[in-house]
Amino acid sequence: MPAAPQAFSATYREARQRFVAAAQALGLPVQSHPHPLPGREGEALAMDVVRDGPADAQALLLVSSGCHGLEGFCGSGVQLFALQDAEWRAHAHAAGVAVLYVHALNPYGFSHLRRVTHENVDLNRNFQDFSQPLPDNPEYRELAPLLLPERWPPDAANQAAIAHFIAERGDDAFRSAVARGQHEFPGGLFFGGQAPTWSQQTLRSVLREHATRAQRLGWIDLHTGLGPSGVGERIFAGRNDPATVARARAWWDGGGATPVTSIYDGSSSSVFLTGLMWDSAYQECPQAEFTGIALEYGTEPPLAVLQALRAEHWLNLHPEAPAEQAEAIRQQVLAAFYTDTDAWKELVIAQARQALFQAVDGLA
Repeated sequence: MPAAPQAFSATYREARQRFVAAAQALGLPVQSHPHPLPGREGEALAMDVVRDGPADAQALLLVSSGCHGLEGFCGSGVQLFALQDAEWRAHAHAAGVAVLYVHALNPYGFSHLRRVTHENVDLNRNFQDFSQPLPDNPEYRELAPLLLPERWPPDAANQAAIAHFIAERGDDAFRSAVARGQHEFPGGLFFGGQAPTWSQQTLRSVLREHATRAQRLGWIDLHTGLGPSGVGERIFAGRNDPATVARARAWWDGGGATPVTSIYDGSSSSVFLTGLMWDSAYQECPQAEFTGIALEYGTEPPLAVLQALRAEHWLNLHPEAPAEQAEAIRQQVLAAFYTDTDAWKELVIAQARQALFQAVDGLA
């Protein structure tokens, strides 16, 4: 078993190469779904899928990374560590649980240091029914010109206007307005899209191929950017029915872990969201009893994370920005979603490893 910090990579290209090599060293086939665009270094991009366990396993655990692009630096490290963790693999095998690793759900964002897909879509707001009217967000509409001003960094008037909104409506209302998703401004923050993205369509095909025979389906989706630094919040991912919530808490509460929180009862650091990725598990795998969490690791304070996101989206709208400013913004957003220290990485691995063992025990 490697030291925790050694599982993390410096670029998407390196992360993908190491993940694929680790799977091949174990004799596990790698199924690659090529992305239509190249990466930041001109490299090929793909959503790579590795199954560790029989195709007809009744219990299947999904472990996914990179839903939000550059959050994949963390998630890929967890996946690589798990592949090289002989004790963890033996535990899953003995319990009859197959594990499906989905590496880089959003490879474009991972490579290009963006949280969003190449369509500028937040993948975890994109699983909507696009045949129906999409959720409206009038508060975002009000804030849109302030969040992405013509010039960066924002001037004093811009800062004062946002401070006025927060003073009048409250911090929670501001966070909800910005983060819950919107479908009106394609260049804006947390854009949920107006059609299914490449990543959504590809993930659904993976689920149809690999998860439709399982009777029990677990899912740990790895994220960063919310909460105290290094703390892995276990956010319930599923429909708000008491039995499913109770099952998730029976699996993942305890052992010194943070309690399973929920966007439905206000206990989570996340605001209430719609169009979430886990909806696809119910839709593509209706035969399975589904239990999932998002494992969300804190990095920087919330306002610093939001400021980094604003800067990165501004840069996407202003490719003419000076090279020095562009690189500073890229490093700012990377730091907001990936803390490149050994101490943080060790916390990430310890909590993820515990959650993986707990998931197998729950599924078995």
